[in-house]
Amino acid sequence: MDLFEYQAKELFVKHGVPSSEGRVTDSAEDARAIATEIGKPVMIKAQVKAGGRGKAGGVKFSATPDDAFTNAQNILGLDIKGHITKKILVAEAKDIAEEYYISFLLDRSNRTYLAMCSVEGGMEIEEVAATKPDRLAKVPVDAVKGVDLAFARSIAEQGHLPADVLDAAAVTIQKLWEVFIGEDATLVEVNPLVRTPDNEILALDGKVTLDENAEFRHKKEHEEFADKDATDPLELKAKQHDLNYVKLDGQVGIIGNGAGLVMSTLDVVAYAGENHDGVKPANFLDIGGGASAEVMANGLDVILGDKQVKSVFVNVFGGITACDAVANGIVKALEILGDAATKPLVVRLDGNNVDEGRAILAKANHPLVTLAQTMDEGADKAAELAAAK
Repeated sequence: MDLFEYQAKELFVKHGVPSSEGRVTDSAEDARAIATEIGKPVMIKAQVKAGGRGKAGGVKFSATPDDAFTNAQNILGLDIKGHITKKILVAEAKDIAEEYYISFLLDRSNRTYLAMCSVEGGMEIEEVAATKPDRLAKVPVDAVKGVDLAFARSIAEQGHLPADVLDAAAVTIQKLWEVFIGEDATLVEVNPLVRTPDNEILALDGKVTLDENAEFRHKKEHEEFADKDATDPLELKAKQHDLNYVKLDGQVGIIGNGAGLVMSTLDVVAYAGENHDGVKPANFLDIGGGASAEVMANGLDVILGDKQVKSVFVNVFGGITACDAVANGIVKALEILGDAATKPLVVRLDGNNVDEGRAILAKANHPLVTLAQTMDEGADKAAELAAAK
């Protein structure tokens, strides 16, 4: 999960990373009030998850509260690389003597962590890497040893930071490592990390990406960071039910147990759809190993809430959860949903207790349910039903 700058700075404050005073708002009037409260010149900064904000006019110096109001008016609603600015950060403007770059990230190719540091801050790091590679230090970080003050100082030194700021920079770099590890991030980046005229080291910008696989460790703390305005409502609803759901642009809803099976089902439905007006899968939904009535009902509720969905293909291979339990879950789920269930379901069961599961569905004889013997047959029927709607 990518964070906005103001959210990244909230984590910086939590871990003692020095930054600039400021608050976020969605109002030009509030921007003027915040600037008045700060009592010094401020920066008005667009809060979008995209680079190049300054070049796009999304970062403006404001000498007075009235300037802050005017700049806020101009920046709110600004389109920056397809991202519409809905919030702005009003932060104290700091005098800058020098700008540096520092980041910690997950180096997947080498299966380790990586620190990157450069005295050439304030410009895009890709440009530094391309034009001045010798000025960008790439320092592997041992996941067990981590980053203490001595190693943080070494990172700063390898990034060619001036000798008289190495100790101060090391303190901030070590605290940024604490953000990286403590918040289960895959990226913590500061550009620029600045030196003020009185040799203070500040993180004036911040970019943080959190590892959603570690969400269970931070659910309460990180929940507020979710960008609900940009998240598809159906994906948001699925997340509230702990469902592994991704919305796609198709007409056949997909429910399966196991990511591999669901991915295969997407391919088979897409192939079958070529013979039925080109219909396509409408989603990825993996209900995992459990297919209780509640889980199935929640999954169906999400999928049936998609206006593009014309039919649903439930493709389940019984393993630890047997097919008879899955079948009972489907029957009870349809009872729970009642009139909300209006679209045809094609169900293919295989694996543990498959005969019992099919018998349960046959006995229920629900008008919306069609049984299929194979995955190909089920995909073709679901595509056919979607095309007929």
